[in-house]
Amino acid sequence: MQERGVAPPLSGVPARHGAGRRLLLTGAVALAVLAADQVTKTWAVHRLGRGSIHVVWKLDLQLAYNTGAAFSLAQGWAPVLAGIAALAVVGVAVAVRRVPSWGMAVTLGLVAGGALGNLADRIVRPHGGGVVDFIALHFWPTFNIADASIVVGAMASAVLLWRRDPGT
Repeated sequence: MQERGVAPPLSGVPARHGAGRRLLLTGAVALAVLAADQVTKTWAVHRLGRGSIHVVWKLDLQLAYNTGAAFSLAQGWAPVLAGIAALAVVGVAVAVRRVPSWGMAVTLGLVAGGALGNLADRIVRPHGGGVVDFIALHFWPTFNIADASIVVGAMASAVLLWRRDPGT
């Protein structure tokens, strides 16, 4: 009888091939989001501190500080929320080594970059752990680039999981 070797995994997830590259892609996306988020927040603090800017229809740029989580929940819990954000970034770094596609690596980079952007605000900015928010739609809570990246990344991840993206 001839031995045939190890069978491929049934889960459809490629065995570690390209995991390092997906981790680098996730890191690059996260760093790009972090940079864009911090640049826009710095601009917002300096410019919008003098007054809001009406852009179009219901879109205004209006400076606000959020010491809570999404939708201003858990106000004043900045240290706890910072810990949760740090754990989320670590979780993404661990999970990305097992993701089945480049698309999922990008979506996780969006989530990690957004978490890092808001974590940086809580740790570095002198606003009592408050996150700088400045995009005001007036029918939705005021948000920032990090928040948008987290939402878009989470929604895109859900779509990819729903579709069972075979990878590209």
